[in-house]
Amino acid sequence: MNAIILSIGDELVLGQTVDTNSAWISQQLAAVGCGVNAHLTVGDDQPAIEQAMLESVGRCDVLIVTGGIGPTEDDLTRQALAAVMNAPLELNQEWSHRLEAFFRKVGRPMPESNRIQAMIPRGATPIDNPNGTAAGIDVSYKSGDQKTVCRIFVMPGVPKEMKAMFAATVLPFVKESGGGAAIVSRTLHTFGTGESWVAEKLGDLMKRGRNPSVGTTVSQGIVSVRINSRFSSCDEAQRELETTTEACRAALGDLVFGADDDTLAAIVGASLASSRQTVSTAESCTGGLLAKMLTDVAGSSAYFTQGWVTYSNKSKYERLGVPTDVINVYGAVSEHVVEHMARSARRLAKADFALSISGVAGPTGGSAQKPVGTVCIALASQADENLHGDARYAASAVAARSFTFPGDREMIRDRAAKMALTMLRFHLLGKPLPF
Repeated sequence: MNAIILSIGDELVLGQTVDTNSAWISQQLAAVGCGVNAHLTVGDDQPAIEQAMLESVGRCDVLIVTGGIGPTEDDLTRQALAAVMNAPLELNQEWSHRLEAFFRKVGRPMPESNRIQAMIPRGATPIDNPNGTAAGIDVSYKSGDQKTVCRIFVMPGVPKEMKAMFAATVLPFVKESGGGAAIVSRTLHTFGTGESWVAEKLGDLMKRGRNPSVGTTVSQGIVSVRINSRFSSCDEAQRELETTTEACRAALGDLVFGADDDTLAAIVGASLASSRQTVSTAESCTGGLLAKMLTDVAGSSAYFTQGWVTYSNKSKYERLGVPTDVINVYGAVSEHVVEHMARSARRLAKADFALSISGVAGPTGGSAQKPVGTVCIALASQADENLHGDARYAASAVAARSFTFPGDREMIRDRAAKMALTMLRFHLLGKPLPF
């Protein structure tokens, strides 16, 4: 079984709203072995919607349509479907009564325009919508000899409404129809090296035609390895997925920091929490981004103590005690300065670790010696394991590195914060950075 997903809305084709529905639906279908032939997006234009539907029904077993069934004049999906089915729109009395009851319950008169949400093509079945007012539509598209060619499901574009309707109606149909080969997936995440380096390490695991397939994608500096396993049974697909996942992990080693929904900050936080250790931050060019990443994780109060944003040279001196002569001699963007920042942040916060960042995020401020993208990062940790109490924060072992990150201001700041987390992650692993 295969499907096509058709998303309707001017806001989608104009790029004003990101189509997250198609990605979610594809994931749900893949989990039950239904392949997706295409994602299509058209605006609120009835002829365009009709054309997309007609072109799709002959290319798939299931056509899933989202959007365009609201109460306003630009919601034209149900009208387009009626034209494609060559059937008139008819008022579903049960849904119409339900709409009236809804508006009575909320104490408002029902606008007459809302009644269109109870209209469905003759011969179609309404899909219950527990979270909204628009009825979904379930209909079979038949050929000239009345053989079913394609099953069409129409749902609202609102994700909460769509997901509940999909789970209750579309997914059971796909499962009962046999779906197809079982498809299971996993994504491994790496940071610190380029996509080509990751691909080189994976070698034949990325060979075209391999099952499970292995591919790479890049987003915000994270190089992800996507593994898709498709076999006749779920057990076989899962077993082969695990085998290939372990082979990828073996090829990439500790460069892999997590899988699927894991974030770098969450992985580092979990490691700190499990070892009952804490971290503080001192930031210049990242302006608190590193602290934000750490505290975006629920439960981060267990390991994040506090942070400083010392953007100016004066604040580096006044808040963290960085000597002015060090700043004057080496510059604010230097390993000497971030070493002082990390030591002070660890001592003042009485934290097990401190991370500090100073750099040139651009677009101005660079020089021949320190071009835009130059970032210095330091990690301070306990220098003497024999010291206890407050004394163990008085002296720190500090490791500092300089990096040159590509991209614009946002990219440079993002990469800098992630690299600081990566330095701490490898320290917690007891290993040096592998790059």
